[in-house]
Amino acid sequence: MKARLLAVGERAPAWVAQGFAEYQKRLSHWLPLELVEIEPGLRGKGRDPARATADEGARVLAALPKSAHVVALDGRGKPWSSEQLAQRLEHWRGGGRDLALLIGGPEGHAADVLAVADETWSLGPLTLPHMLVRLVAAEQLYRAAALLANHPYHRG
Repeated sequence: MKARLLAVGERAPAWVAQGFAEYQKRLSHWLPLELVEIEPGLRGKGRDPARATADEGARVLAALPKSAHVVALDGRGKPWSSEQLAQRLEHWRGGGRDLALLIGGPEGHAADVLAVADETWSLGPLTLPHMLVRLVAAEQLYRAAALLANHPYHRG
């Protein structure tokens, strides 16, 4: 199984890119993880944020791998503990499909993106910068894979 993280936004700060690359490297033999950056919709004075979200949604849908299991990161999703995420990862692996994790833009996901998601995952009640979500998601995937491999990284 391979995983693809589709994230609205471009050019992460160096510290996010470095952190993501570190977890991507650590995950490489358990769960190859690819980052796909999606061009954000145009925002600003006189621009419609709903239109920007719809444009982002169209680009996310176009970038989705065929037949992947789709998990949208969304504040209204299910907040899994690290152990529960490990169980979900084991379940996803058993399904034999690749995994696509989706991070939306400033206003979240377009309705049509949420409609195609097989599940939604919340990182908790905090509002996090979307660039930081990339890093947290990668770290949590690594932690889940380490748990399944009985690696000592997770000490709970």
